[in-house]
Amino acid sequence: MSGLLPVEEALAQLLAGAGTPTPVETISIGEAVNRVLVEPLVATRTQPPFPASAMDGYAVRAADLAAGKPLRLVGESAAGRGWHHRLNPGETIRIFTGAPVPEGADTILIQENAIADGESVTPAQTEPVGRFVRKAGTDFMQGQAFFASGYRLRTKDMALAASLGIATAKVRRRPRVAVLATGDELVNPGETPGPDQIVAANHLSVMALAEKAGGEARFLGIARDDLAALAAAIDAALSWPADILVTMGGASVGDHDLVQEALATAGMALAFWKIAMRPGKPLMSGRLGAMQVLGLPGNPASSVVCAHLFLKPLIQALLGQAPTDGIEQGRLATALPANDHRQEYLRATLATDAAGMPLLTPLPEQDSSLTRILAAADALVIRAPNAPAIAAGAECRFIHLD
Repeated sequence: MSGLLPVEEALAQLLAGAGTPTPVETISIGEAVNRVLVEPLVATRTQPPFPASAMDGYAVRAADLAAGKPLRLVGESAAGRGWHHRLNPGETIRIFTGAPVPEGADTILIQENAIADGESVTPAQTEPVGRFVRKAGTDFMQGQAFFASGYRLRTKDMALAASLGIATAKVRRRPRVAVLATGDELVNPGETPGPDQIVAANHLSVMALAEKAGGEARFLGIARDDLAALAAAIDAALSWPADILVTMGGASVGDHDLVQEALATAGMALAFWKIAMRPGKPLMSGRLGAMQVLGLPGNPASSVVCAHLFLKPLIQALLGQAPTDGIEQGRLATALPANDHRQEYLRATLATDAAGMPLLTPLPEQDSSLTRILAAADALVIRAPNAPAIAAGAECRFIHLD
């Protein structure tokens, strides 16, 4: 227990040393999805810029419908090709969805409720003033601002962003995350492992998480348990230049765990090492020049859990966002025994109980090497250090895994 840093203290130290956010760059609005804005997007136009029809039919004056008499058909207004005259009493024009409603008209008589006969149209029913007419500016007005600084544009936002009439957006450069796997026991996916080897896999989950958090991930490959090989990989990260170097494995205390020694030789200032958490105890943090270094454990569950807890908020900080812990409240489906001195993150499935509350079921196997357990999990149930035994149905805290 001695020398283990609490999770909250480790995260606070990591974020305090994150440095300034990444620089600002200007990109086309079409490339702005998943990017973090440094200033709001401001409409250059009003949408719609004119009263527009919401239906196919006939533009009319509502007062003319009450008599039920035929209206004289005098023109047509289509989307992109309007009828730019004034509609007089007793007149109508054919109109289509999205087309400008002419001056003098105040209502749309849908085509199902009209009887067209050559040059006249007889209404089959009355309509109130404004029926099926979208007023100018119904969506937004010129000069109206959307999306605050620090907001990350989502796919659903892109139609609005493009409609504002702007060509570019100012955003934070995506933090560059260099990811390095280490160990003689690893081979790349698709390669045939030797008798004492396994396939490297953790980097794929960590890189996907980094990209989803808003970073740009680059795989540096597998460095063997050799100081020269590790030094070359560290140089590659510095040459990119990476904002964050993420190493996986090799940061513990074994004879072949050389990552920390290689980083120290390169000039890394160690911030902390060893966290009071399970899985993920041998987590390392430091700084090498302008580059933040995060050493993740080698086991799959350990690396993914630590990436959620530390890499994701670090990327958010570099994007100028307020890091969020993502912790939610739920209920346990099963009882749990007392916890020891380390904060625990249990892989669990997630459902909904009869009251609509999230219902968490910790998986029966929690070994941090098991990729199938990690893949089966929806969430991490958080257990505080020295937490007492807890019964099924009790409240718990959890984090979504994806």
